[in-house]
Amino acid sequence: MVRYRNPAMAELSRQQVQYAPRNVRLKQIERAERFVDRLHPERFYAYGDVCEEVTGYRSEKYPDLRLTGGEVIRDLRCLVEDLSDSLDLSTADVGEPVLSVPEVATRFQVSTKTVDRWRDRGLVSRRFVVDGRKRAGFLQSAVDRFARRHAAVIDRGTRFSKVEEREREEIVQSARRLARDGDSSTAICRLLAKRLGRSAETIRTTLRDHDRSHPAAAVFPNAGTALHEEDRREIYRMVRQGISVDSLARRFGRSRNSIYRIAAETRAEILLELPIEFMHSDEFPVAGAEAEILGVPPENPKARLTKAPPGLPAYLAALYQLPILTREQEQYHFRKMNFLAWQAAEARQELLLARPTGRAGRVAMDRVEMLLEESGAVKNFLIRSNLRLVVSIAKRHLRPGMNFFEMVSDGNLPLIRAIEKFDYMRGNKFSTYATWAIMRNFARSVPREHQQNDRFRTGHDELFLGRSDDRVNPFLMQRHRRQHQLVIEEILDHLDPREREVITRRYGLVDGTEPQTLEQVGRRFGVTKERVRQLESRAMKKLQRVASVESLEIPGID
Repeated sequence: MVRYRNPAMAELSRQQVQYAPRNVRLKQIERAERFVDRLHPERFYAYGDVCEEVTGYRSEKYPDLRLTGGEVIRDLRCLVEDLSDSLDLSTADVGEPVLSVPEVATRFQVSTKTVDRWRDRGLVSRRFVVDGRKRAGFLQSAVDRFARRHAAVIDRGTRFSKVEEREREEIVQSARRLARDGDSSTAICRLLAKRLGRSAETIRTTLRDHDRSHPAAAVFPNAGTALHEEDRREIYRMVRQGISVDSLARRFGRSRNSIYRIAAETRAEILLELPIEFMHSDEFPVAGAEAEILGVPPENPKARLTKAPPGLPAYLAALYQLPILTREQEQYHFRKMNFLAWQAAEARQELLLARPTGRAGRVAMDRVEMLLEESGAVKNFLIRSNLRLVVSIAKRHLRPGMNFFEMVSDGNLPLIRAIEKFDYMRGNKFSTYATWAIMRNFARSVPREHQQNDRFRTGHDELFLGRSDDRVNPFLMQRHRRQHQLVIEEILDHLDPREREVITRRYGLVDGTEPQTLEQVGRRFGVTKERVRQLESRAMKKLQRVASVESLEIPGID
């Protein structure tokens, strides 16, 4: 079978070839040929109407599918050829003269390639058995109808055949001068067509033939080469960035229409390749589910804001302006996020049946991107609402010499994965699921990051259990914190006052304070950073000896 522009039309052709009786297929050929004569290339036609015109019955399979007249004309031409090919027709079966492609070309004084282009415009051909082989043939009546409807097209084709050698040379030289100024091939063809009184297709074909015959002196050496995938993706990115189509046409040696087509096709390819993950629920396809799922979120009348710990940067402190979500609110947002992703996956199926450059394709792509953006917005809200959980757990795992903000960044990754994988339908609290995921991540990353510092670490280094969010067992944390404080005070009694204050400030051992840098401690004592480092090193050696001799243990630390 020949290539169709729309898969639905290809499916219709296969059904008729396989199941329709011979006499029915003959009638469908005639109905399709008459319908082609009534079509307008720029108008839109419902697939159900097209099916009814050809077969006599209205298909309800694709109720929302709309095709341009140009698409229908080409696909109906393909359908007529496939149906006639399945019937093994001879020229004697039709009762009127049948013209071959060369005979049509001779009648209108054009090339056979021009006749092939006319077939896409509505010159319908049938397949006939001639000398044991199947060939394309045109009914005399079909040729006459096409000539009446497309007189201007035939006139342009006729004038092309009369281009003389002198005029060809003028076209080539003029195009070469314009190409040096950076104009695109399409713009040059249109300008020369207007200047010389020729069609743009005549100019384009003349230049193409010249470039093929003289590759070393080609006017547009890259015009016939296919773009690499990297170039296509680059064109798409630049179009999305707002770079003008004219500049892209000049840069890549393509027409404006080609740039639009490449951008649309690449956009469709990216969307079709994009993984869309979601937790499916049986309620999603149910009628009325959208109104319920996307409705007003539940409120928390007891919502309260918690005070941000001191020392946090503005972007982390702002997280504490978001109240902790209730179980019901979590359920709402997780269900909404997954439902929007499911809708995006369903909308993407429509893209498989539509041309990216057509209206239906653009509408499908816009809807997929909109739904994915809305689903992503809900996901980002869930991330922001739970980031303080990462902060809380990171403070629990903080060790001397560790960068707190790098730990928070490291903990954000398992939080995001937990949001993506959380099965909200089980009714569990998300914080419980996320806590274990984040803690498992720290259990793997922290030892690897700090194995070089193990020989300098003493029991007191494990005291850095910061304030946690009330979702991380506050009773147990309070008990451990008190036990740690007692041990810390006992250890620090072995240091002189200056050493004690250095260690206290460097590791934030006072409640409500954050660890200070060497520079900050140096300003407090009026000494250099190097002197503070020396004092800290001396104090640490003392603490090592104390911890070793007295076998001190920190409660709650394995």
